[in-house]
Amino acid sequence: MKLTNFRFETDSDGIALLTWDMADRSMNVITQGVMAELDQVIDHVVADPAIKGCVITSGKESFSGGADLTMLQATGVEFAKVAKAKGEEAAMRFLFDSTAKLSQLYRKLETCGKPFAVAIHGTCLGGAFELALACHHRVVSDSDKTRVGLPEIKVGLFPGAGGTQRVARLMQTGDALQMLFKGDQIKPVQAKAMNLVHAVLPREQVVSAAKEWIKGGGIAKAPWDVEGYKLPSNKVHSPQGMMIWPPASAIYRRETHDNYPAAKAILQSVYEGLMLPMDIALRVESRYFTQIIRTPEAAAMIRSLFVSKGELDKGARRPAKVPPLKIKRVGIVGAGFMGAGIAYVSAQAGLNVVLVDRDQEAADKGKAYSHKLMSDQIMKGRAKSADRDALLARIHATPDYTALKGCDLVIEAVFEDRAVKAEVIKKVQAVIGRRTIFASNTSTLPISSLAENFERPSQFIGVHFFSPVEKMLLVEVIMGKKTGDRALATALDFVRAIRKTPIVVNDCRGFFANRCVLNYIREGHLMLAEGVPPAMIENMAKKAGMPVGPLSLNDEVALDLGWKILQATKKDLGEGAVDPRQEALLKTMVVDLDRLGRKNGKGFYDYSPAGKKLWSGLVDLQKTKLVADTIDRQELVDRFLAIQALEAARTVEEKVITDVREADVGAILGFGFAPYTGGPLSYIDRMGTKAFVALCDRLAKKHGERFMPNRLLKAMARKGESFYGRFNPNKGAEPAKKAA
Repeated sequence: MKLTNFRFETDSDGIALLTWDMADRSMNVITQGVMAELDQVIDHVVADPAIKGCVITSGKESFSGGADLTMLQATGVEFAKVAKAKGEEAAMRFLFDSTAKLSQLYRKLETCGKPFAVAIHGTCLGGAFELALACHHRVVSDSDKTRVGLPEIKVGLFPGAGGTQRVARLMQTGDALQMLFKGDQIKPVQAKAMNLVHAVLPREQVVSAAKEWIKGGGIAKAPWDVEGYKLPSNKVHSPQGMMIWPPASAIYRRETHDNYPAAKAILQSVYEGLMLPMDIALRVESRYFTQIIRTPEAAAMIRSLFVSKGELDKGARRPAKVPPLKIKRVGIVGAGFMGAGIAYVSAQAGLNVVLVDRDQEAADKGKAYSHKLMSDQIMKGRAKSADRDALLARIHATPDYTALKGCDLVIEAVFEDRAVKAEVIKKVQAVIGRRTIFASNTSTLPISSLAENFERPSQFIGVHFFSPVEKMLLVEVIMGKKTGDRALATALDFVRAIRKTPIVVNDCRGFFANRCVLNYIREGHLMLAEGVPPAMIENMAKKAGMPVGPLSLNDEVALDLGWKILQATKKDLGEGAVDPRQEALLKTMVVDLDRLGRKNGKGFYDYSPAGKKLWSGLVDLQKTKLVADTIDRQELVDRFLAIQALEAARTVEEKVITDVREADVGAILGFGFAPYTGGPLSYIDRMGTKAFVALCDRLAKKHGERFMPNRLLKAMARKGESFYGRFNPNKGAEPAKKAA
């Protein structure tokens, strides 16, 4: 055998060890070459009578992240060529044959007649875990780094190499569906409890244990290939089965609003597959997979959440001429909720942190937030006391600004007030070195104006985190007028170190994410003022694909913050810059009724230990009350999505966003813009700019000038252009331009 992606050796007991170790990649991924070599190995193991069985393991720190999804993009291109040359039917046969190869390969391994075991350490996800499921025995390390799972749903796909069929035969149907729908990464002990793996052992024992299983006479048959096998939840059309499927269908509709074809395909694949023998069930799964990869939802989600996100994570926007920077020590001024969160993720990434606040008590309170988060992890079995102690040792809480000396990067996260921030900047620059980069975590104040208080504006940049910091994946990196390349490189290296995804935007009021999401919240306010029932506002927002309704979201970020932003906007830009209906609503809620949101237990919702419910008094604030059955539901959905997409298009025209990938990735990760669309610019592209402009014109005529399409959109509509066509990031990302 000639292998380049694997190493193959056989020990004195006749047990083969196949070590997956791709020389040209930092992580093993499934490619056409990997599939071809695995096919060779199976044939060799079967043909050699001296080989009793084979253990598959990895030569890297992680097992594998799964399939290289760019293969699917290449397959799509080839599909189009075949369709053009031979017709749609021939193209569909080609697509089915191409996408079913991995499933067929795994089934070949599973039924080859010799035992295969897998020894896993680190990440084993997607197609790699489907490979593990096809092996007859699975041993995983007990390391906290080890995770298994099938996360395909998160990029608009579903497990198409046998995952839906094997998982549904290993555990109760309801649990299997939940696993497939969520796409979570599963810890070793939990995976064993779910019957997904057979043993959890220390890392140094996993390979030897897998070999011992084969040596001890491991059976080369999957449970479902053994005569007498019974499904964990009995037959689909049994009384037990019928307790599962009607509620499963209802939950699917409630959670997805039919926006995610892959979720529906999971439901169909499992339902139909459990009524069939495994070989036929796998063909059913492959047929559904062939359909799903052709959906626009899958194409958009793969592009934004896999390809584009991956490129941004790896530094697509980092200035190439700046040498790599090793950030070791970070200073954070302001130990409130945001500052404490930044301190936690920084220390979690192994960085030393100086956390500064006005006095020792305030600084210690900020550090205590990390203690609480780590204690929660310990309670859930995700960390040990030693991990907490080590993390806390990396955080130095102090009121002494001189402790910031020696920091590579200092981030201020103090109150959103120019005077307060100016005072902090003055104190910081008095003690830091001349090469230290200073960053502001402001969410509303322009970076260029804040940089005027700093002696070296080329070393001043914005890093806007989202709340809660430890959960949100996005960081906006904001370029001021004079921000230099080294400041940008430092910020991006820091964001990468703490394992967040960065987008680079140019300076303006609200930057990118807040501009879009504040429009979403405002639309909810205006619907309320129009008389739309509050519950309908929230439900139609979820139907549009948003994670929470605008009223609920406003409660989370605080109504009084929205009120302050309105007043600041009016002060800076004049009366015409705010909508009087929104201002009147917020004045009533905040000033007159002291309903500030979740933080004081009352906002658009009422909060109690039992949960939350819409405040019954909302309907009394509505001068007009519309009857739900008379309201065009699709129009409400269109308004929610269009107002955000339109704002995203404006940021492109204004060169706030200079890379379309960042608009889409940033919108999904930052404020949950309907992931099935691929992001706001992908949403426009899918509809077509001409159709989107027509939609905006209709909405503007009925609801006001806020829906008027901008000049760029109109020009693109006339020419039939798309954002990913006109601003193709594959031509090379445009460097961040200084704000005009």
